[in-house]
Amino acid sequence: MAWDLNDWLSTLTRVAPSTSAVYQRDMAASVDWLESQGLDRPDQVTRRTLRRYLAELDQRGYARRTIARKASVLRRYFDWARKSGRVETDPTASLSAPKGTAKLPQVLNASELDGLFEGSARADKAPEIVCRDDAILELLYGSGLRVSELCGLSNDSLGDEDVIRVWGKGSKQRRVPISHAAAEAIRRWQHQGRSHLQQAHSPPDALFLNRAGNQLTPRDVRRILDRRAISPTHPHALRHTFATHLLDGGADLRAVQEMLGHADLSTTQIYTRVSRERLRDVHRSTHPRA
Repeated sequence: MAWDLNDWLSTLTRVAPSTSAVYQRDMAASVDWLESQGLDRPDQVTRRTLRRYLAELDQRGYARRTIARKASVLRRYFDWARKSGRVETDPTASLSAPKGTAKLPQVLNASELDGLFEGSARADKAPEIVCRDDAILELLYGSGLRVSELCGLSNDSLGDEDVIRVWGKGSKQRRVPISHAAAEAIRRWQHQGRSHLQQAHSPPDALFLNRAGNQLTPRDVRRILDRRAISPTHPHALRHTFATHLLDGGADLRAVQEMLGHADLSTTQIYTRVSRERLRDVHRSTHPRA
């Protein structure tokens, strides 16, 4: 109880519930490790201790981005602990996560995309399920939505100009253009498919429903990809593929940033590296003097 995690979490009013849950898990894991080192209160923690913790995560094979996220959670917690008088000095000041090998985002190739949109799994399901899944995949790949953003869409999210209104991180709304195929798939789902899954308890405003008639969840989306993909595919891979294909086609980096809803351009710049790597691979595999 000395860590007061519930009090800290209650102050995170500007983050999405899914993000708050990640913060809770990360900080609880950090507290477990700290207590295993004999530290029972936040005022006993030093920067050297936290550096040892992050180094141990690196040695245990955690991804670079995961360690960076855990370090960020520690910074938020101890900043709150300092401001609330629980610690005198912030042990995360100048704390940096160990430098590891950056892992490039997964980008789907043409055959993997064909498997999602045209694969045999489409024929094995009821028409309303195929209709719904087509609309979901069109949005994930065609507009680069986060899976949490897709699950939170309402029936009136689709505008008249083939744009969709999305609530992103930090409760920020943005308008994202969608393809003609995506707009048609959504309207087909709304007019022909949704009523087959709707039940008395179904939320009236939710755009996508699962088989039980409840609002679609990220876990439901994972099941859709497990069923449709020819190889293991995470929903975020479609967002990565969206961004990379835009840059491959010459899109402006800031336009991609706006469509993705990134607050910082540096977050979007990872896709320029992915795009360069893809072009280099194409050159090496196809040019006779590569």
